[in-house]
Amino acid sequence: MKIAFLVAPEGVEQVELTEPWRAVAEAGGTPRLVSTDSGKVQGYNHLDKADTFPVDQTVAEATVDEYDGLVLPGGVANPDFLRMDAKAVAFTKGFFDAGKPVAAICHGPWTLVEADVVRGRTLTSWPSLRTDIRNAGGTWVDEQVKVCTGGPNTLVTSRKPDDLKAFCAAALEAFGAT
Repeated sequence: MKIAFLVAPEGVEQVELTEPWRAVAEAGGTPRLVSTDSGKVQGYNHLDKADTFPVDQTVAEATVDEYDGLVLPGGVANPDFLRMDAKAVAFTKGFFDAGKPVAAICHGPWTLVEADVVRGRTLTSWPSLRTDIRNAGGTWVDEQVKVCTGGPNTLVTSRKPDDLKAFCAAALEAFGAT
């Protein structure tokens, strides 16, 4: 199981990257960091800079075919940047077109809204995205984790870092690791 973690060069909520990454690795999978730029990405603990992480591949180099699933970590700036990058949006949409599982947490669903893949789906997120998701044709729920199989693929979403345990378990199941 090879899983892409798509993040912007800055603004990813560190724990929303590192915990799912660890879960994929501990399940015997291969997590890979994909970003819009090469080099390193800057993690954040809320608004404070945290660690940096080496990019494995740029979104321009990556293809959906080489991955079994996608994780979209949150942080406010991270998905806001990704949704403005046409290649990142197309990469995300490609997982839906290919019927591959996607997991997004916190503000991560902003990229899904931009990719126009939430229509007819039920998902959760950080509460401030509720209106964006509804305006994009999705149904927003306030749940720790929501697994939506009513579309071309399995979509796993969660609200916030406190939901990471449930999010990681549901994502691993969607990726076929359990």
